[in-house]
Amino acid sequence: MADFSINEMLDMQKKLQDKYKDKWETLSPEVGKHQLLWMIGEIGEVIDIVKKHGGIKASEDVELRKNLVEEMADVIMYYNDVMICYGISADELKQAYIAKFERNMTRW
Repeated sequence: MADFSINEMLDMQKKLQDKYKDKWETLSPEVGKHQLLWMIGEIGEVIDIVKKHGGIKASEDVELRKNLVEEMADVIMYYNDVMICYGISADELKQAYIAKFERNMTRW
């Protein structure tokens, strides 16, 4: 299977936002805060799975892992909404990620 790119995820998220434009808030910098809060809620659901069942069971039990991965997908969907809210492109994120990686590689 080929890699799943940030651009593909952003495109899918924009299609989802467009489909529900009459029901959901229009993504904008002002809405970014709401999307971040929703994302934190989804992160809490990921944490709950690991907290309640432990990391080993969460990674090895087929049904539990499926639930864990689904919740992580929710986190990434909100993350992509945040990127759209603030107009952050995949290339901009890539440049920042590389710069941060390089700093971390020489940190300690």
